[in-house]
Amino acid sequence: MQVTNDMSLLSLITHASVPVQLIMLMLLGISIMSWTYIFAKRLAIKRAHAQTRRFEDDFWSGGDLSMLQQAVASRRDEQGALARIFDAGMTEFLKARRGNASGDATAVLDGPRRAMRAAYQREMDALESHLNFLASAGSVSPYIGLLGTVWGIMHAFIGLSNMQQATLASVAPGIAEALIATAIGLFAAIPAVVAYNRFTNDIDRISIRFDSFVDEFLNILQRQVR
Repeated sequence: MQVTNDMSLLSLITHASVPVQLIMLMLLGISIMSWTYIFAKRLAIKRAHAQTRRFEDDFWSGGDLSMLQQAVASRRDEQGALARIFDAGMTEFLKARRGNASGDATAVLDGPRRAMRAAYQREMDALESHLNFLASAGSVSPYIGLLGTVWGIMHAFIGLSNMQQATLASVAPGIAEALIATAIGLFAAIPAVVAYNRFTNDIDRISIRFDSFVDEFLNILQRQVR
């Protein structure tokens, strides 16, 4: 065990045992990845809200749906998730209406319904990407840090067995080094948990808006078939 009188954070980390340092490095990597996903997901959700609001304004402005569908199809990536759901449903509706000479409303609407549900699922999968990592980081990081703490304390007490006189000054640095691992674990976990809960709530709200739009759009298409 390395005993040091320097109790600064950097000194404690550099004098920690190799397994504890590896655990700290792992937690640092988890924290960096978490913050990367947090910033990226925050921007993605903010963009999704703005694009959804803009498309809803265009959709409910009373314009021709075919013209709106052509505008969306020409710039699908820029229009947002809800516009792509609309485009999938409207494209399938136009195909079904041209190919259904009998005028069966159920047959005409079945294709758009399935197309929009498939598009909806794709968009939700994209919005929910990396949330599992944040959930895992939030739940596992404290235990990884605790593992480093247990190992460090064990290492400190093993080192004490080789000393003729054990004092608090001799054991304190080793225990402090070990506790840093738990602190780093909490530093990695807390932002991940907060972000996961916030993003889950935001995505649920977006999902409700998408669901409502699909139902309302199907009602509009049903009126057009009659």
